[in-house]
Amino acid sequence: MLGSDVAGEVITVGSGVMRFKPGDRVLGMATGSDKGHRPAEGAFQEQVVLQAHMASPIPDSMPFESAAVLPLGLCTAASGLFQKDYSALRYPSLTPTSSGEAFLVWGGSTSVGSNAIQLVAAAGYDVVATASPRNFEYLKRLGASAAFDYNSRTVVADIIAAVRGKALAGAYAIGDGAMSPCLDIMGACPGRKFISSASQPVSFEVPESGRVSMLRLLPTLLRMGIANAGLARKARRYKVQTKFIWGSSLQDNEVGPMIFETFLPQALATGRYIAAPEPLIVGHGLEAIPRALAELGKGVSARKLVVTL
Repeated sequence: MLGSDVAGEVITVGSGVMRFKPGDRVLGMATGSDKGHRPAEGAFQEQVVLQAHMASPIPDSMPFESAAVLPLGLCTAASGLFQKDYSALRYPSLTPTSSGEAFLVWGGSTSVGSNAIQLVAAAGYDVVATASPRNFEYLKRLGASAAFDYNSRTVVADIIAAVRGKALAGAYAIGDGAMSPCLDIMGACPGRKFISSASQPVSFEVPESGRVSMLRLLPTLLRMGIANAGLARKARRYKVQTKFIWGSSLQDNEVGPMIFETFLPQALATGRYIAAPEPLIVGHGLEAIPRALAELGKGVSARKLVVTL
C-alpha cells in the first residue's frame, strides 16, 4: 500500500511496546512502500501498522487532520539535516543555543521546507529561506530569520549579502531548479560545502491516466541527464558535495528515535513545534485518495492535502 502520513488512535500494541497503549492519540510515518516492509505498513488503509520508534504522541488539542501533515515532510527534512552522511547538524532542542552559523532552505513553503525551517531553528542555526513573497510571513512564523523571493533575479546575490559574516552550515534544495542557485550560494560562502536535495532537476509530468510510455518518457530522461551532468560540473567547480534524500532513511539509524521519541512529543506538547503546512481537507474515505493525488499533481503552496477516514 502507498501512503506515508497517518494520524489516529492506537488500537493495539506489540508485546515489546512500552511507549503506547490502546486509545493513545498519535501521528506516525508509515513505511509500507519501503523495501522489506509489509503492505499492512502503508497509510492508504483504515488500519495501519507503525513502527513504535516512528510514531509520536500528539496533544489532545491537536486535530488528527493537523497531525497528519507532519510525518513524511518531517522525516525527509530530518533525514537531510541530521543524518551523519548528510548535513550532520546539531540535534534540535526545546531550548536551543545559537551555533553562530546560518543554514539555507530553498523552497521553505513546501511540506519538507516547513519542517526543515522549524528543525534548523530548533537546532540553533539562523535560517535563511526562499518562497514566493506571499509566504514570507509564514516562513518567519516557522522560525526563518530572513525570507527571499526565489523568482527574483538578484536572489543569489541578496542571500550571499544577507549571510555575510557567518558561515553556512549547509543548504537544503527543494523544488525544481533549486540546486543550481544553492550551489552558487554555497560556492560563494564559507562553511560546510554540503547540499541535501529533495528534488530532481527536471519534473515529471504524468498524464491523468497515470500511464507513461517509454517514448514519452525518453525526452524527460534526456533532459534530466543533461541537467544532472551540468549540476555535477558546477558542484565540482565549487567543491560542494550534494546528496539526494530518501525520506524514510532515518528509520534505520539514531535520527528516527531522536525525532519521534525524544524531540517531537515535548515540542508538540509545549507548542514549540507547529503542524505545518496547514491541512486542506479534500475528501473523506479511501475513495477520495485518487482525487487528492490528482489535486496534488496540480500544485499546492503552503498547504498539505488531507483525506479523513
